[in-house]
Amino acid sequence: MKPNRFPALDRYGIGWSANRRILIVALVLTGLLTVAGTVAWFTGRADQHNTPRSPGETSSALASPEAPEADGKGTGAGSVRAPAQIAEPVAFAKAAAVMLWSYDTRTTSRDQQLAGMREWMTKETEYADWASVAGQVPDPLLWSRLADQDQRATATVTEGHFPSAFKQALADDPSAITEAYIYVVTVNGTQKIGWAKGGAGAEERAVTLAVQCRPDHDCTLAALAPTVTQ
Repeated sequence: MKPNRFPALDRYGIGWSANRRILIVALVLTGLLTVAGTVAWFTGRADQHNTPRSPGETSSALASPEAPEADGKGTGAGSVRAPAQIAEPVAFAKAAAVMLWSYDTRTTSRDQQLAGMREWMTKETEYADWASVAGQVPDPLLWSRLADQDQRATATVTEGHFPSAFKQALADDPSAITEAYIYVVTVNGTQKIGWAKGGAGAEERAVTLAVQCRPDHDCTLAALAPTVTQ
């Protein structure tokens, strides 16, 4: 087995191979995480205000002026935002959450959605967990049903922060971050959804991301976790 090059951050899986699902498995193994009601991006469930749902509806929420927007006008992949040109981990994670929670089946195919999301990923494959990000997109049949409903969503964030367990890991060994430069960030926000015939709903969202921010480079996305840390 290849030795771990990041012992102080081992509990987060930083430095693991993609096959070991760097962040996802590690976050579960730490015992330091608190599951915070995270749901799959396109999975429907009633929001806090009992907004009526249409068939095929997904989670949703309202935008926030705090949320940074990705630079550019897209990657040529339908409505998917272009990668944010941001070098600070929390700000980049906020922008990535906006991208992950936004879609428009009226203008974007499933393949375009995936292509646009992939542009945000780190090109350092040993740290990239593309499966955790791509898994947020529904299968082709469900995407087509969403498109039949003209379903779309806009989203922003209310706040982002380094979870306490990650900050403790850095305090225990500050130099451990300096090889991969991968940071763990929890983002909270809201998402607003709409569909055919004026349907609409809203819901709060939360996600934990691993982002890579090497010095003098814009940040990139490394992984998405199924749980949210505090």
